[in-house]
Amino acid sequence: MNAKAGFFKRLKALSLPQKKLFAIALCQRMLPNYQLFAEVCHFGNPAILETLLQLLWQSLYDPKLKLNIELQLAKLEENTPEPEDFDVYGVYPALDAVVALSSLLGALESKVEDDMINISKLSSATVANYIEAIAPDELTEQQLEDFVFEHAVMQEERQVQESLLALVEEQPQANAEFIKELRKEIATSGISNIGISLN
Repeated sequence: MNAKAGFFKRLKALSLPQKKLFAIALCQRMLPNYQLFAEVCHFGNPAILETLLQLLWQSLYDPKLKLNIELQLAKLEENTPEPEDFDVYGVYPALDAVVALSSLLGALESKVEDDMINISKLSSATVANYIEAIAPDELTEQQLEDFVFEHAVMQEERQVQESLLALVEEQPQANAEFIKELRKEIATSGISNIGISLN
């Protein structure tokens, strides 16, 4: 799963607001995984995640907006599924969606910028785990690695992250219009990192 040479170097070189924008966009893209799981398994309240994402996007261009991080983390915790409680694969991508948001909030609170970068790795790991789950059983370890790497969903994930990074790099001072447009684009497409769509 080696990212294109220099990808993480470029990600680390972003300013804090740029890293935040990149991470929020990836979290938005993981949201349908949670929404579908919640619908199918009658667990949790997706509106909690949706509202938090809305606030996070807004916080990028509204300096007056102050997030109560402790409260938001507590709400996320109440809506975090335990994999052992469910007999469906969907619990894992749903859990990753919550973990990504929790990591982002934790990074904002502690100002540890690397935690935001880890959301990129978490999103790719969600995709890799999904592909492994649908892979034929008889593959060797090397074949499985190749299968994951070459799979269309992984190619799409890499392409989306690369395009998103290039877009964010071009906007050192992203304005409200750009941020709203990006959010709308991701939300309207409604397709998650593992290809789930609720539209």
